[in-house]
Amino acid sequence: MGEYFKHMIFAVLIAFTSSCLAQNPIKANLKEAPINGGFQMEDYWVWGSSVIKGDDGIYHMYASRWPKWLPFHPGWMVASEIVHATSDVPEGPYKFQDMALGARGAQYWDGRSCHNPKIVKYKGVYILYYMGSTHPFEDLTKDNIDEFDLNSKWCIAGRWGKRVGMATSDSPYGPWKRLDAPILDVGPNTFYSFLTSNPSPLIKEDGSVVLLFKGRSYQEDGIKHSDMAIGVATAPRYDGMYSVVKNEPLFSMERFGEIEDPHLWSDDSGYHMIAKDQRGKITGGQGDGLLAHSKNGIDWVIDKNPKAYTKTIQWDNGDTIRQGQLERPFVLVEKGKPTHIFFATMDGPGGFGNGTKTWNMVVPLQ
Repeated sequence: MGEYFKHMIFAVLIAFTSSCLAQNPIKANLKEAPINGGFQMEDYWVWGSSVIKGDDGIYHMYASRWPKWLPFHPGWMVASEIVHATSDVPEGPYKFQDMALGARGAQYWDGRSCHNPKIVKYKGVYILYYMGSTHPFEDLTKDNIDEFDLNSKWCIAGRWGKRVGMATSDSPYGPWKRLDAPILDVGPNTFYSFLTSNPSPLIKEDGSVVLLFKGRSYQEDGIKHSDMAIGVATAPRYDGMYSVVKNEPLFSMERFGEIEDPHLWSDDSGYHMIAKDQRGKITGGQGDGLLAHSKNGIDWVIDKNPKAYTKTIQWDNGDTIRQGQLERPFVLVEKGKPTHIFFATMDGPGGFGNGTKTWNMVVPLQ
């Protein structure tokens, strides 16, 4: 073989290797999704899962649900509850076990709705982070459902009241001890003056906590709210005081782009975040997933090849389907390695009002 051809082959190999190394480490390792995996419930909208392996060797999922006689959006805002399901394997299917957090009365800050669960464990304590909300009005029924939409009194109060909270238990089966106040309240003249929501915690080896969250601020007229921003709070331990780091977001319309549903995990190389690119400014695809990295959980760098996933899913029955919605990504880590990614998903052409079915699905990572 001539020297010219040797050099050509070597150059091709180098280019191919560089291309492989440049691939997004999540997207490059997505496998086929099991068509019968995940978690769904008849007569309920099911959304947003978080999974942990218990001391019993069983996989425990915590997910949001609300009755299907309510519209998907904004039904979750006033009637979501967090349920517990289990499976012997991470792919599922998961079987309903019990109610983890449900309605407990309008007088509580989280008395009407509990949503967006994230489960972690520290020194034998299971810690369930979530968003809670309440409203002071009569219950919604099938008789007054025609009055219910985003501009109704229920939703105005329910959205305004969204806060980040926490519950604890010595067992994944509960009972759960809930707090009478949120752990992350709003702050005047901040990017989270209107609400706090969508918590994503990580507990370090020393017990301190990094908590990503979604915030919105009041706009000038005092009625409408801003676009979404993602901030970070820290605490000396999970049951300590949570303080927002600086009065500026990590991600916003002005900084990188608007994102939602951040999920945080760590491994030997540092901290990692996966999230939904709300407008496609970062990944080039609206609603696609992005990947970012950090050494401390506070200062973030977007991956060189940021697109971590798209709404197009390859199922293990041979079908390739563009899902109507694909949100709330959650990465399961075992023995220091990401093994599965979970999503909340919806059928249909896209848009919360156009789907007939939602469930939590899972994609193994190779």
